[in-house]
Amino acid sequence: MKALALLGLALLACAAPAFGIVNVTSPASGAQVISPFGLNATATACSSQSITAIGYSVDNSTATTIVNGTSVNAQVTSTTGAHTLHVKSWGNLGASCVTNVAITVVPPPAVFVPANAIAVKGIQALKTWQAANDTGTGSGTSTGTMALLASPSVSGVARQFATSYTNSAGERYHVTLGADTAATNFLYDGWIYLAAPSGDIANLEFDMNQVMSNGQTVIYGFQCDGYTDTWDYTENAGTPQNPIDQWRHSTATCNPRNWSTNAWHHIQVTYSRDSVGNVTYKSVWFDGAEQDIYATVPSAFALGWRSALLTNFQVDGYGGYGSATAYLDNLTIYRW
Repeated sequence: MKALALLGLALLACAAPAFGIVNVTSPASGAQVISPFGLNATATACSSQSITAIGYSVDNSTATTIVNGTSVNAQVTSTTGAHTLHVKSWGNLGASCVTNVAITVVPPPAVFVPANAIAVKGIQALKTWQAANDTGTGSGTSTGTMALLASPSVSGVARQFATSYTNSAGERYHVTLGADTAATNFLYDGWIYLAAPSGDIANLEFDMNQVMSNGQTVIYGFQCDGYTDTWDYTENAGTPQNPIDQWRHSTATCNPRNWSTNAWHHIQVTYSRDSVGNVTYKSVWFDGAEQDIYATVPSAFALGWRSALLTNFQVDGYGGYGSATAYLDNLTIYRW
């Protein structure tokens, strides 16, 4: 990418553009985003002319960023507030086209991460992800496939999850990201994109498991529950040796079917544990809006696992049968 410098392109940028020609995949019109935000767009013909360049600017700025070619995948920096993102293309004979996208840039949540925290970044791009039907969702069936894609993405490499199900079954996608028996504080930080339509999604689950020094596994279970419109967390209502794993509903609100589709959403969750595996779920941020939970529950399980840190991303189906496609990007888990 390079700043607009050539006189010819400058003159084209000033020409009266045609509208609705550039296809902007992300951000969606009306979306709330956190700066920097991901821009994904492609352009075909402009006034029947072949595309030679594509670019973008914000509001009335004269600084247009140009990309040679027919697509752009970039990180855009902007101040907070309401803005208009202009995504432009130029044809080989002088035509110019533009799509305008209204966005609101919101400040990032004030999540405290100490300087000594360990960050595992780009977890969505790890090659060791696996998929399995979650038998805990009932008697239905589910299948899932995964792929790494450049678009839509925030970082340039997002993981696609394509799930099909019967009888409201859930597909669990999981990957091991290391081992650490000592860490007691965590921040789950990721970006989620739901392809339209999303009406077949009942719940979206964002979990982490940690084996402690005593060999017991702490399950940090967290989901957006489309049945109760709440953020939920798990607890062990039994004992580590005779566990009863169950969901508890918080007062924080969430329903994945209400999320805007074909747009990126920022999810951040903070939680901690004590020395015996009692977990305190603290707060969740959705697109910069914070909701507090502050619930402490027992969550240690004697599962006999080897030392590991593991994260799950799960898609639960809604109804008798259906399919859904979701994307995960910039997944980082901080621990300290």
